[in-house]
Amino acid sequence: MIQIFGTLKNFDVKTAQRWFSERRIPVQFVDLKEKEMSRGEFDSVVEAIAKQAGSKADAIEEMIDKKSKDYASIAYLDDSDKADKLFENQLKLMKQPICRNGKMAASVGLAQKIWESWK
Repeated sequence: MIQIFGTLKNFDVKTAQRWFSERRIPVQFVDLKEKEMSRGEFDSVVEAIAKQAGSKADAIEEMIDKKSKDYASIAYLDDSDKADKLFENQLKLMKQPICRNGKMAASVGLAQKIWESWK
């Protein structure tokens, strides 16, 4: 089952939901305003993205929303601190949507090419 993490007001989240819906792919939507990712979910998403990005630090960078008004709070932290800060402030700092296909595959933002491979 594919999970989409995000908020209902986010345009990219709506686009992702529509993309999967048009292809009749069932998804579970997790509204980050109601329930943020658990540490296990967060870590598995980071690991899955790190496979594509090259390293855990690159995966964290990819997950950070650089357009966020709170970006300055994480921009200059050490790589080791960025993961914890991102986990603690998912709603304010994480790029949306985060899509997860099981524990082995995940994507950040609009990533139709990655989603195509999940069919």
